[in-house]
Amino acid sequence: MRYIGGKGLLLENINNVISAEIPNVSLVLDLFAGSGVVSSNFKSKGYRTISNDFLYFSYVMSRSVIALNRKPTFKTLGITDPIKYLNKLTISDTDFQTDECFIYNNYSPVGECNRMYFQPENALKIDIIRLTIEKWHTEQLIDDNEYFYLLSSLISAVPFVSNITGVYAAYLKFWDERTYKKLELTEPVIINNGKKNESYNKDFTELLSMKCDLLYADPPYNSREYLPNYHILETIAKYDYPIIYGVTGMRTYGNQKSVFCKKNTVASAFETMIRDCQSRYILISYNNEALLSTDELSDICRRYAVDNSFKLFEYDYRRYKNKISNNKKGLKEQLYLLRRH
Repeated sequence: MRYIGGKGLLLENINNVISAEIPNVSLVLDLFAGSGVVSSNFKSKGYRTISNDFLYFSYVMSRSVIALNRKPTFKTLGITDPIKYLNKLTISDTDFQTDECFIYNNYSPVGECNRMYFQPENALKIDIIRLTIEKWHTEQLIDDNEYFYLLSSLISAVPFVSNITGVYAAYLKFWDERTYKKLELTEPVIINNGKKNESYNKDFTELLSMKCDLLYADPPYNSREYLPNYHILETIAKYDYPIIYGVTGMRTYGNQKSVFCKKNTVASAFETMIRDCQSRYILISYNNEALLSTDELSDICRRYAVDNSFKLFEYDYRRYKNKISNNKKGLKEQLYLLRRH
């Protein structure tokens, strides 16, 4: 999944800083897990990993691949391979009616809807799979682990048939080639690191009291809110029949706006996180063109770092969309490291 600010290309840098600068790491808290790529990296390194994100669809994915160490058994359901079963499912195999199918009616061009996020066949398939998973859970045929395992599989499959350039803030006005593929679920890749890993769906402030060796923070860098860019994945994950509006069928997101996305609150948000956290070390991912300047964030880090422990690491980063940088130094991804206790 393409994810705004994804750290897949920076994992080596993150790992190198931890191995060189932070001794005896056992428990890591990933406070803004997003796509889960960094949490998965931590888990694969053998750390006990705690992931968190305020977006529910992100939590769904982490609740499966981070919190679980093995594939669920689905004993009560009595279906040997539920992924295969769901891939073959059609609406005629169910008791669902098309008027129950929220994605089909609101994000594909059927009836009075003109939105072109999905081909109608795939939109309907998303709905009946999502409704089936919910039905199984409500009837206690699957437990919570099995529920999130299947939801994670669905969420991960949706981008491969979506008519978008990468995020869901807008859809293409023509059908991209990928949209003609049939939606197909695959099994989530689960690493067994032998540790009690956990996942949360909370505001970052609610986890600052958690004692850990390392708090890794990758908050938003700019004013682009995440929920509008992934609103359909959030709706599929929650399947809460939200009130939607506008050309793109946006769901409202009220108090889910991030304090890290506002110029007048970003400094206080960083200060709250750094001041109140109970981790031995903090490692922050940011860049030199973000809302808070390098000097401003560095000053906050120095203020709370014990024994002059603050260090800043910078890495040249290739810009994909803009040929000319807004910064004379060029775009640099940054890692801010400090010891707190």
